[in-house]
Amino acid sequence: MLYTELLRLWDEAVQAVDAKDWHGALSKLEEISEPTSRILFNVASAHLVLGQLDLALKALDLAIAKDERLAVGFFQRAAVMMQIDRLEEALSDCIWAQKHMRGNMVIDYRQLGLRFKLYSWQVLYNAAAVYCRMGQWEQAKEILLTASQERGGSRGGNIEVALDSVLREEVLAPLLVPEDVVFRPRKQDVEQLQQRDFLGKSKVITSMIPNDDFGGFEPLRLQKPGFYEPKVDGAQDSRYMRMRIPYMARGPGQLTVPGGATVFLFGEEDRDGMATVIYDGQRGLLPISLLEPADVKMSKGKKENRVPSGIPLPPGLKPPTRPEAQHSPAAPPRVRFTSDTPPPSYTTATHAPLAASEPPKDPANAASDQHDGVVQGAEVGSVVVKVHYTYTVALSVPLDTPYHEVKERIAQKLGQPVSQLRLRYKQHGSRVLIPLGGEVEPGRTVQEVAEAGRATLWCQTEDPLANRPILYQMVALYDYNAQGTEDLEFSEGDTIDILGEVNEEWLEGHCAGNIGIFPSCFAYSENANITQSPEL
Repeated sequence: MLYTELLRLWDEAVQAVDAKDWHGALSKLEEISEPTSRILFNVASAHLVLGQLDLALKALDLAIAKDERLAVGFFQRAAVMMQIDRLEEALSDCIWAQKHMRGNMVIDYRQLGLRFKLYSWQVLYNAAAVYCRMGQWEQAKEILLTASQERGGSRGGNIEVALDSVLREEVLAPLLVPEDVVFRPRKQDVEQLQQRDFLGKSKVITSMIPNDDFGGFEPLRLQKPGFYEPKVDGAQDSRYMRMRIPYMARGPGQLTVPGGATVFLFGEEDRDGMATVIYDGQRGLLPISLLEPADVKMSKGKKENRVPSGIPLPPGLKPPTRPEAQHSPAAPPRVRFTSDTPPPSYTTATHAPLAASEPPKDPANAASDQHDGVVQGAEVGSVVVKVHYTYTVALSVPLDTPYHEVKERIAQKLGQPVSQLRLRYKQHGSRVLIPLGGEVEPGRTVQEVAEAGRATLWCQTEDPLANRPILYQMVALYDYNAQGTEDLEFSEGDTIDILGEVNEEWLEGHCAGNIGIFPSCFAYSENANITQSPEL
């Protein structure tokens, strides 16, 4: 759905929360087809107030699935788990909430629209409450003693009171985010929902068209020459008349008008019983006996029933037809490929045609064979190699050129040493860059990666490493911009030499002469046999 629609429903739901209309808030939030983690947190808060713990738990599950590092989501779900006696899962959520606080004493969620600060001692307090429900009073006491040493505001005497309750073996009530504290959209975004008229309404000052009341932003419409009746208010004596029966012109100056048509009475009746009228931009004579008054009165706001003013619509202009191309006698026939006639590909563009001794093909494929012969005659001896570097270059080489000669020509073209170049290519229909193997093996030619007389390669420069063993190599899936001096910056498709594993999420690598660390999820390993670090 559109973000503006999501923002509108979100704002209306927050207004309902402020008015304590929880059912109304739920109805607005459920209209959002693609809810975010913050929207789902608000849904859970509404269900909690209504006492619907199962629905609140389901909404929190979806919110955490959307944002796996939402510490306040784990904190809130742990409290709900305690209320439905799922103690093991509640304790696990407390542990995850503490982990996602990343060693901070407090996380302020105001930047995300939640007017709430989550303190580390609050997470420990809920963990102690879980141990109380399990009957492990010593564990609860130790957790509370740890929480008493935490530094943080708004703690007051909660820890001391909780310790006294644990000593008396009284179960602690879990801490929750207050019911009226929900994620709110940014005020600046909500203000932009109201449409503003910066230009104002246009007004016609003067016009070459009689009775022109059009106001807008479009070029002047073409008008058909003719006569236009003056503007008459429907409440006044109307001069619009309706034809009772069709009339065919029988003399000079008369009009042919179908029955039921509306005309404008321009002049009075003459001695012959004819009256001057205007119909479809033309002035002429009609028998006054065939005319009857037309009711043109209309209510306010119903302009669609208004009788036409007599100004004709713009003439219907037909677009010019496309000129037919004149084919040269020497030009090859244009082939329309069918399911039985595949387009030119690697096979048809890079391999020699079949021998004459082979059986003739079906006549329906004769045009396709003729087209393939043209392609082969033009590109059978060479292939165009397109190389993506920091800029793009192209060169033409014979089909039987070995890999190492292609690499030498590319190095000469780029002005780089051959030993520091690494070439890659993509298979048809794939986005993965594959190393161009066999650069030193005899018999491997550029024909193996060519398709339709063309080959596309990606080139990367590498500096040799000294005294650092390479564990294995990976290929970058995305661009990674260095966040610090110790980070390794690379682009999508670059080859990274892995020098060490920092932890399960970060690796140390070498790319383009630089050494640094980077997230392991930004690259993939080409070697399927490499052992990955076990999940914790």
